[in-house]
Amino acid sequence: MTATPDLPQRDFSAFLFDMDGTLLTSIKAAERVWGDWAAGHGLDVAAFLPTIHGKRTEDTIRALELPGVDPVAEAARITLAEIEDVAGIEAIEGAAAFVASLPARRWAIVTSAPRALAEARIAAAGLPRPAVLVAAEDVERGKPAPDPFLLGARKLGVEPKDCLVFEDTLAGLRSAAAAGMASIVVTVTHAHPLETDVSAVLDYADLCAATTADGLLRVQRRA
Repeated sequence: MTATPDLPQRDFSAFLFDMDGTLLTSIKAAERVWGDWAAGHGLDVAAFLPTIHGKRTEDTIRALELPGVDPVAEAARITLAEIEDVAGIEAIEGAAAFVASLPARRWAIVTSAPRALAEARIAAAGLPRPAVLVAAEDVERGKPAPDPFLLGARKLGVEPKDCLVFEDTLAGLRSAAAAGMASIVVTVTHAHPLETDVSAVLDYADLCAATTADGLLRVQRRA
């Protein structure tokens, strides 16, 4: 990754978190399910798997334009398989404590996963359940469109410009930028660097959230 700026030096009304790869790691579970599906459809599994992250299941399947494949039906089958397979899902280091330190109505999870799958993975990772969870079925357009993050801000009752997004994919970062939000990229699950100019952190082990005198949030590195 090219040199990135330090953490944002401003205060925010709310923090919005992607889920997979940002608060928890479900790569092994997801790639088990998707790998079996891809092999069954004659795809190059190794080439296909890197394309599944950060987007809605239905959108990923539709982009393949496979003859005779119904993206909605296939997405439903994949989601059921993913809900049943949560082995190896873990919270990103420091993530549970970081979100637990935030006021309940000041943070949300904004994920491309369906709600049932998101809830299963959040529980498997031992993370606190957010008061606001925006899932795949809540928006007509998923990431990289701005809709998911705009909905998260609206549900929290804050302005988009006053939100800080935590993401791990280019699709998510583009979604946040389109929504007019600042971002931090979490890199612990990355096999290859992302070409981005936003602030980068490995995980949350070195981070803490401070609440200002006027009730705003700031992310800081631990002393």
